[in-house]
Amino acid sequence: MNISDILTPERTLADLKCASKKRTLESISKWLGDQMTSFDGKELFNALITREKLGSTGFGDGVAIPHCRLASCTHVTGALVRLAKAVDFDAIDHQPVDLLFVLLVPLEATDEHLQILATLAGKFGQSEFRESLRKATDAGAMYKIAIA
Repeated sequence: MNISDILTPERTLADLKCASKKRTLESISKWLGDQMTSFDGKELFNALITREKLGSTGFGDGVAIPHCRLASCTHVTGALVRLAKAVDFDAIDHQPVDLLFVLLVPLEATDEHLQILATLAGKFGQSEFRESLRKATDAGAMYKIAIA
């Protein structure tokens, strides 16, 4: 599965202003819930927070990949978010996070879930990719970088 299969320009957001991990996940959940009628923002937020309690999805180099399974999710859905200012995300390298890729998957999509997480980790593991997203002028430019 490619990022272009799960990400759209409408689900790419540049320079979200949040002061904490919780507020970041809350804002993203509300944004996605407002955009996509199949998702309830509060349900999404609760699922993301529940997943974070199992262990931080901040995997280093300023990147987090919050993800969860949802009964209301019918197909793998992604959202790319750049924060205006990095926030503490309890990442494994103790660095604040400014790039997030939120991944929402159907309850039964175990293999697909693991495959896309591996794809995302590979992409975000490349310093050139991260820096290109950070330097992008807007969400449209971020989207083009992400799907290239």
